[in-house]
Amino acid sequence: MACFDGCHCFSHKRGSSILYSILKNGTQPERQSQRAAGLVPQQACACASNTKVALRYPQVTCKAASAVLVKTLRFVKNVPCFCELPGDDQVLLVRNSWAPLLVLGMAQDRVDFETTETAEPSMLQRILTGGREKREHPQHTGDKVSLADIQRIKAFLNKCWGLDISTKEYAYLKGAVLFDPDLAGLQCPHYICGLQSEAQRALDEHVGMIHREDAARFAKLSGTLSLLRSVHADVVAELFFRPIIGTVSMDELLIEMFYGK
Repeated sequence: MACFDGCHCFSHKRGSSILYSILKNGTQPERQSQRAAGLVPQQACACASNTKVALRYPQVTCKAASAVLVKTLRFVKNVPCFCELPGDDQVLLVRNSWAPLLVLGMAQDRVDFETTETAEPSMLQRILTGGREKREHPQHTGDKVSLADIQRIKAFLNKCWGLDISTKEYAYLKGAVLFDPDLAGLQCPHYICGLQSEAQRALDEHVGMIHREDAARFAKLSGTLSLLRSVHADVVAELFFRPIIGTVSMDELLIEMFYGK
């Protein structure tokens, strides 16, 4: 999956020697050593943003993701405080949080997946087909999903699995994600802010009681949500649901599943 072996932009960077780096910038070696130690995140390779990918086993992965989505929406519906909110606020919160909640659910259920590069049509092929392939196969995936998108999702999943997050910790994390008071148009933003704070406080108390020997665990768990914010809903929809719902709007599907309409 890594693109470094055949990556021209990485090879170009590799051509600059350490001596050149020292002469150019005296602080560079220190930053280089920090990066090697994992203290400074590496920037995504430019090739990762340009390389388009699709699921290697779409039927298996999409089925697993759909099952997680059903469980996710069931979880949301069973949160008493959520059910007390006005209907419009419920819809806003679901539309805003379904994707990060889904990826959290995938981490909890240990749902992994593989991708494969999609071949880009040549200029001649595009001219000859005139976009006919997309019109004939609107469910085609991979056009909007890059290797960089996949790397962000994988980084989050691996982070969660490395922390061995418990069921209760996942529940509190989901509460912190679901109750986002910063959404425009909410009727009860202050109440929702309180619910988010309550979820975060419950997580902190639980971690302090169960993981007393790990004083940094709460910060580590909160840090996973920072990774989760880099995962975009349109990428999740395109990758895990477009192969099975085709041109159907994800919003329409969510409302139908949530309210049974």
